[in-house]
Amino acid sequence: MTIIENEYLKVTIRSQGGELTSIYNKAAGIEHLWQGDPTIWGWHAPNLFPVVGGLINNELLVDGKTYPMQRHGFIRPTEMKLASETTKQHALFTLPYSDSTLAIYPFKFNYQIIYDLIGNALRVTYKVVNMDKKAIWFSVGGHPAFNVPFSSTEGSAYEDYYLEFETGEKLDTHMLSADGFFTGETRHVPLDGPKLHLTRHLFDDDALVFKKLNSRQVTIKSDKHEHTLSVEFPHFNYLGIWAKPGADFVCIEPWLGCADSVDGPTDITKKDGIQKLEQGHVFEAAFYVSI
Repeated sequence: MTIIENEYLKVTIRSQGGELTSIYNKAAGIEHLWQGDPTIWGWHAPNLFPVVGGLINNELLVDGKTYPMQRHGFIRPTEMKLASETTKQHALFTLPYSDSTLAIYPFKFNYQIIYDLIGNALRVTYKVVNMDKKAIWFSVGGHPAFNVPFSSTEGSAYEDYYLEFETGEKLDTHMLSADGFFTGETRHVPLDGPKLHLTRHLFDDDALVFKKLNSRQVTIKSDKHEHTLSVEFPHFNYLGIWAKPGADFVCIEPWLGCADSVDGPTDITKKDGIQKLEQGHVFEAAFYVSI
């Protein structure tokens, strides 16, 4: 495990998937990250690359050829290398292309996750370097799960919490099939002013997926106390919000990319939200978790 720390936060990251396993609020004594109960949902904060969401038949289509690709890509189970320039408040994990990645994703890349502590905020940066002799195509995203309630000792219930959007919104979620593919239908999600109240049935139909948000920040709040946690995603056009029904967490997921639709597989170059990176170029996108 790798630990970065300052006066506000202590953050722990594992090499598998370069995944956050703890965001500890030192002043309040609060663990904000879901601790991965395997009987409910065994992850903490997966990093998503080179796809976001599921693919028809778990296959990635590239130029008429299919490649096996699991939901959310191949980063989650993969060991990443901790770079030597890691410091007390900065950690860099890398995954370069290899024969094993080329067998399932026919592009040459260097994928990096960079964690930086900046005051009371953790910045998570995704960096992709094109190592190929052609343009490469990919999606990136985060999937952090935050404890709700914040603490088991505070005397609050899940339903005492809400998500507050940065600006006024008319929320329409893009509906998913039972297999996790977009149906082409949308459903209105009612708000209480800027607030989306958390309930045990909010995610009965899977994740809420928003593709046209004005807000670039969502904050977890409760009227029972003053502690808050905000996720700011200035570089991400899509946002997923999800929890296992009945579980004591909520995921706030900044995405650049989406699952396939029920209509069938789509070539990677035409996938919703896909990123194109020209030869010799570098891509970066960051989101922030602040307390």
